[in-house]
Amino acid sequence: MGHQGACGVVGGLGVWPSSTLCSLQPSLACAPAPSLQDGSDSGLSESEESVFSGLEDSGSDSSEDDPAEREDGVSSDEGPSGMEKTTGQQVQAGSPSPRTEVARVQGCEEYAEDSSDEEDIRNTVGNVPLEWYADFPHVGYDLDGRRIYKPLRTRDELDQFLDKMDNPDYWRTVQDRMTGHDVRLTDEQVALVRRLQRGQFGDGSFDPYEPAVDFFSGDLMIHPVTNRPADKRSFIPSLVEKEKVSRMVHAIKMGWIQPHRPRDRTPSFYDLWAQEDPDAVLGRHKMHVPAPKLALPGHAESYNPPPEYLPSEEERLAWQQQEPGERKLNFLPHKFPSLRAVPAYGRFIQERFERCLDLYLCPRQRKMRVNVDPEDLIPKLPRPRDLQPFPTCQALVYRGHSDLVRCLSVSPDGQWLASGSDDGSVRLWEVATARCMRTVPVGGVVRSVAWNPHPTVGLVAVAVEDSVLLLNPALGDRLVVSGTDQLLSAFVPPEEPAVQPARWLEASEDERQAGLRLRICHGKPVTQVTWHGRGDYLAVVLAAAGHTQVLIHQLSRHRSQSPFRRSHGQVQRVAFHPLRPFLLVASQRSIRLYHLLRQELTKKLRPNCKWVSSLAVHPAGDNVICGSYDSKLVWFDLDLSCEPYRVLRHHKKALRAVAFHTRYPLFASGSDDGSIIVCHGMVYNDLLQNPLLVPVKVLRGHVLTRDLGVLDVAFHPTQPWVFSSGADGTVRLFT
Repeated sequence: MGHQGACGVVGGLGVWPSSTLCSLQPSLACAPAPSLQDGSDSGLSESEESVFSGLEDSGSDSSEDDPAEREDGVSSDEGPSGMEKTTGQQVQAGSPSPRTEVARVQGCEEYAEDSSDEEDIRNTVGNVPLEWYADFPHVGYDLDGRRIYKPLRTRDELDQFLDKMDNPDYWRTVQDRMTGHDVRLTDEQVALVRRLQRGQFGDGSFDPYEPAVDFFSGDLMIHPVTNRPADKRSFIPSLVEKEKVSRMVHAIKMGWIQPHRPRDRTPSFYDLWAQEDPDAVLGRHKMHVPAPKLALPGHAESYNPPPEYLPSEEERLAWQQQEPGERKLNFLPHKFPSLRAVPAYGRFIQERFERCLDLYLCPRQRKMRVNVDPEDLIPKLPRPRDLQPFPTCQALVYRGHSDLVRCLSVSPDGQWLASGSDDGSVRLWEVATARCMRTVPVGGVVRSVAWNPHPTVGLVAVAVEDSVLLLNPALGDRLVVSGTDQLLSAFVPPEEPAVQPARWLEASEDERQAGLRLRICHGKPVTQVTWHGRGDYLAVVLAAAGHTQVLIHQLSRHRSQSPFRRSHGQVQRVAFHPLRPFLLVASQRSIRLYHLLRQELTKKLRPNCKWVSSLAVHPAGDNVICGSYDSKLVWFDLDLSCEPYRVLRHHKKALRAVAFHTRYPLFASGSDDGSIIVCHGMVYNDLLQNPLLVPVKVLRGHVLTRDLGVLDVAFHPTQPWVFSSGADGTVRLFT
């Protein structure tokens, strides 16, 4: 078979393109062998047809070789390759060597014995990219216009590996990209490829280092090399040069070209910073930082120091044991009788060297200081005298409790005050005179007291152990007292009582004489009780785990319900929103705002403090404050963010209570440090203006008892007064 090119050399020869191999060895593509079966002759010999096809014989081997060698070459090409096919099929063995071709031309017996029909498969597609034939079964067309089909390649990698191991000519077998067949390279072709890989010439007989031939001798000859007569332009003046010279003369006359002046060899000096503004801040003289000077010697450096500068033996030993960086002096003072008795300083060279290091290794820079008045950094707050009225001094002390007073509450009209203590009693006071009007024993520690905010309902809710007691104080207007009893007696119990988380019990005759009207039993300790603004609902907090920590009671229907299905931590405080159907629940780490009608969580406030202790809502409903046990008071703006708007740290100890005034822009906080801090908190109707918070007064008066101070604070409903109850068993009024 005849092949035009090969795609690459397998083994140690690398990969060579088809065009390269074709140019290296044209003998790869041979003329088609004459068919003995057809009996026709083309009339051209092999060499002549090769010339017609654009190829020529390689001529690497002569035809006078030994016939035995030629026979060996035929057998070596056809035997080990293992690519012989049966009669009538195409022979896909390696390309026959030139010896084989010469032998076939000389002997007709070889063609008679060879039954294979060899064809000249020559792809005539030219420069058409072979990628265009990737999706077709053929790779081009031969000289007669017939398609050259791709050979079937069904061998996998294992077959290729076995062929590599078994076939000794595998390393010299390449694939012709133009026809897709395998081509076996001859020894001459392999030698040519290796010479090209080493960067040598393709012709092995070419000597690149042969001596050069001097075509022109360096000796002066009699006759010239050329005897051409001289040109006319060599002795006629050039017009182009004449025009250039005239232009240069005109430029010199006009002064455009200056003649070269002799250069002044004397060096010139100039001031580098002469052009700088002397008043510039970045001027060189401004930025210069002089080296720090050495400290002047003192009395200790003297050769005859005073006696108090001479160290004792203990101080000398202590100085020697110290690190060099910890010593106050880097030498020990000595005393000499005269100046001529002073020896040379032993550390002189070392200190000079360290001084030089400090001068050129220590970086120095001038820092631009901004002259700022410290007063400008303090926010401009109004003066407290401009924010009056607010409580400034202690006016009354309500004495009578024998133990710490945990809670207090003021009536809606501001005339009466209720306080609960650990002595097991609830005392009702007259605000103006500090007179105890009534004492109601409840038989336990009073955790919380809340006066009904409705002006026509005179009820006081008292949290005692696991019950909430509803008391009628029987103070003030008799119509209010009788109207309250009529409201409670108007309830008609249903025929089938519903299952409730709490039990409503009527008071006995003896208890009614003491002022008790209803008892709500929960079965778990009650820590807080608070009323809704309309006076018909009250919420209680139970000291228990689970979703029943918060219960809401309805006074008119004697109903109780648990609004939550699951718990979000230990509940500390609850509060009703003053205007909207919201319930604020404060756990230890967060405050949740629930919509009671929609029964969904509206907002979650993050105080970023440990253990919220108290909670209060602004009368307008858009701001909330809470106190914590880590001495923080946190102000939230509900319209602004879920994060704190301001955190106040004025107290030294834990906060126990916070409260808003219903009419004045005031809020107060009580702490275990025994102080009440009153602050001005102005909330504007303009949503673009932030609230103004200004501390105006620190009130003191309570005595610390059992490391406890103020336990509860409450504002007067109409006056700028504040009440406080403390661990010393007193209730104090500041006006």
